[in-house]
Amino acid sequence: MTERVQIVEVGPRDGLQNESMALSTNQKVDMINRLADAGLTRIEAASFAHPDKVPQMADAEAVMTALPSRDDVSYIGLILNWRGWRRAADTPIDEINMNVSASDTFNLKNQGAETGETINVLAQVVRDASAAGLPVTATIATSWGCPFEGEVSLDRLLFVAESVTAAGVSEVALADTIGVADPWTVTKRIKAVQKVVNGIPLRAHFHNTRNTGIANAYAALQAGITTIDSSVGGLGGCPFAPNATGNIPTDDLVYMLDRAGIATGVDLDAVIAVSASMEVALGKPLEAMLPKAGGFPAPG
Repeated sequence: MTERVQIVEVGPRDGLQNESMALSTNQKVDMINRLADAGLTRIEAASFAHPDKVPQMADAEAVMTALPSRDDVSYIGLILNWRGWRRAADTPIDEINMNVSASDTFNLKNQGAETGETINVLAQVVRDASAAGLPVTATIATSWGCPFEGEVSLDRLLFVAESVTAAGVSEVALADTIGVADPWTVTKRIKAVQKVVNGIPLRAHFHNTRNTGIANAYAALQAGITTIDSSVGGLGGCPFAPNATGNIPTDDLVYMLDRAGIATGVDLDAVIAVSASMEVALGKPLEAMLPKAGGFPAPG
């Protein structure tokens, strides 16, 4: 297994987009700054979704503009379509993450277009972003299952993975949007996708809806993944996926990796402190276990 794992912190975007309470721009910027200070070097800071559809992300431009430029942090913006790209391109952003669903029905619900149409837009985004020096990740939503179509076939996932690879992306993320994956299918699907993406780096994005998220992250590591998404405190969910709960908690993931001697560069105590502040800001307990129990020294 790898000696180092890169964690992509998605709490400020995937975490907050499903909350009934919308935080202020200043609160979001403070959250992101504290996560960066904790050692998280890739942070998904905002979503350029339609403000009427995802009102929690309506201030995406303001957040991106207010963030300090840091050599040690890459700020990521999520886009769903061409309009989202044009909005993101007008901000001081470092990376683009474009969502493409393996399921046509989910893509229509989430983005108002079929998967093939979104892949065509993705190719145009890659061309423009490359000219601007911005890397583009394609996150394949519903890589294991769809809330409307059920199980997504491996053949369908491979077709979409090949298609986004052909579009020229710099990275492919496999997302278990509704938290239906298990460690065995994680290993199987990652190994299959690795064979069709022509060496493009893969990353994994798991939700903990059915309490398999951390186990799935471990399986992804065993399959060769070295970049994993997580969300501080276990915040998260998708407004367009019924009953989809939070991402795997950054707190819990860092603890597991620390205990294994796998480096992340992330300060666990600092992350736990951010989780505690988010509980106060949102007025509710979060899902992560580490803030409740505290850390424990790694074996010597």
